[in-house]
Amino acid sequence: MQRIRLRYTKRGRLRFTSHRDFQRAFERALRRAEVPMAYSAGFTPHPKVSYANAAPTGTGSEAEYLEIALTDARDPEKLRILLDESLPTGLDIVDAVEARTSGLADRLTASVWELRLDGVDPADAGRAVEVFKAADLVEVQRRTKNGVRTFDARTAVVDLDSLDGSGTHGPQPAAGVGSTGAADAAALAGPTDQPCAILRLVVRHVTPAVRPDDVLSGLRAVADLAPPVPAAVTRLAQGLFDEETGTVTDPLAPDREAAPAPSTAEPAAAAKASAPEGPA
Repeated sequence: MQRIRLRYTKRGRLRFTSHRDFQRAFERALRRAEVPMAYSAGFTPHPKVSYANAAPTGTGSEAEYLEIALTDARDPEKLRILLDESLPTGLDIVDAVEARTSGLADRLTASVWELRLDGVDPADAGRAVEVFKAADLVEVQRRTKNGVRTFDARTAVVDLDSLDGSGTHGPQPAAGVGSTGAADAAALAGPTDQPCAILRLVVRHVTPAVRPDDVLSGLRAVADLAPPVPAAVTRLAQGLFDEETGTVTDPLAPDREAAPAPSTAEPAAAAKASAPEGPA
């Protein structure tokens, strides 16, 4: 059995698909691409697909991960292309590696988020961010199926910075990742009459999970920052948080590093076999 790990995105309007919606779309893509899936045993066999830490409905993402099990070996890149062509635009398979290590879910310990706050002055956002970062405790409330829960939204936040949505960037966050386009698209669109602030957030995956909307609730609680319209939220990256560098690392890197080095013996043998024979 071969295991393949995939990174996929939720872009544009597809950010509003629920995790269950994506599951159905992905299983249809597996059938269209004729992927030789391994199935579970029992009365209702289902494809062996493991999803890891999916983003909430309504948020975009450049870094969602899953793992599939195959009964026959396939080239990861060719499989990626087939699956990507079988999914709607916005749900894009952007990376694929053969699983050669264990514990993918254990390597997803932090996320980098980008929050676009239309109608918020960048200076106001910057002041609110400083108040939030200076606080030792920021209690927020979230409604759950068991009632309203109060928890700290500050401890899980590794870094939080404010950028100017017009394209003039403030200090960059510790995590070395690029933008998915919220800040860059605003810069390409040119100046507008409406202010726009962009927050870059690095948050650890803890229990209870601290989500971007929890941080926004915390900013409202400690600094009275209340965007007039809902924030556009995108996950830029998720992976293992490196304490030394302050970056969120690629969780698929260990699988690439564990791949065997290409052999030079076979190409040399093939070249020798194809060489014309000399005179007898």
